[in-house]
Amino acid sequence: MFRLENMVRPNILSLQRYSSARDEYHGTEGIFLDANENPFGMLNRYPDPHQQSVKAAIGRIKKIEVENIFIGNGSDEVIDLALRIFCTPGKDKIIVCPPTYGMYEVMSHIHDTAMITVPLTRGFQLDMSGILRATSQKENIKMIFLCSPNNPTGNSMDELEELISHFDGIVFLDEAYIDFSSKPSFIHMLHKFPNLIISQTLSKAWGIAGARIGMAFAGKEIISLFDKTKPPYNISQNNQATALDILSQQETFENNKATILSEKKKLINRLAALPFVRNIYPSETNFLLVEMEDAGLVYRGLLEHQIITRNRSREVAGCLRITVGTPEENNILMQTLELLPL
Repeated sequence: MFRLENMVRPNILSLQRYSSARDEYHGTEGIFLDANENPFGMLNRYPDPHQQSVKAAIGRIKKIEVENIFIGNGSDEVIDLALRIFCTPGKDKIIVCPPTYGMYEVMSHIHDTAMITVPLTRGFQLDMSGILRATSQKENIKMIFLCSPNNPTGNSMDELEELISHFDGIVFLDEAYIDFSSKPSFIHMLHKFPNLIISQTLSKAWGIAGARIGMAFAGKEIISLFDKTKPPYNISQNNQATALDILSQQETFENNKATILSEKKKLINRLAALPFVRNIYPSETNFLLVEMEDAGLVYRGLLEHQIITRNRSREVAGCLRITVGTPEENNILMQTLELLPL
């Protein structure tokens, strides 16, 4: 039986949220002499600490209540806060399933939280028996970090619902690439699973990586823990404005996403024709994981032409991760690959 109060660090559970000047007065008009701000300037006022307008826009698009939304300074802040809330340093543990997003490991070291690795199967799926064996030992395992669609492999994970059902700790499901996927988000499952946290982002499909807007979706009790643990003004006024602007451009979002997915299909066909390409892994994202005869040589050859990919050979042997670019960028990539002296 999952009990949230048993998961939360005691000091976080008893934490009293900092009350900022903008918590005490919510109006937008008036003579503001409460927050020791400079009365002159364009960005002289503190931003909305609760990002209500951004949350309302996200809620309309995602069809979820505002009380179930948290906005972070990128998804990395969401990951950081989750560990800060639930894992006691030097005591608690997490499970990760490599190859996966590297920040889970980095954040676990920052928070002095031991990490148990249960590698994905050959087909890049969850090793359910391995995960269940690890969790059955009851060794202070507070959280499991999952990424679906996964980075760097690109595939969606099967058996997620079964895993969430069988784990009595917090399941952190990273859906950074869900907008590109043919599979539905697990947002619609939040009512069923009080132990589920879903993270998404405006960096990928929405195209504002520079604004650092990450999102967490969870039950309102978990969201309230995020709200009282975060810094008061974690999202700048400029970034909130950027988010609101991009979220109002639904048609542009859909058109750009369609172009990216169409270009991905073209890239797959052209890459498959190259003699040194061994395998192109299935992708539910805006990137391809491509196995090559000599990934390092190809990576360096592209770099000489100022085409930058990611060499993921340490995570998946012999593989480059290639992001889908504009049609022009993709053509230049392929023309360069076809002419490389391999």
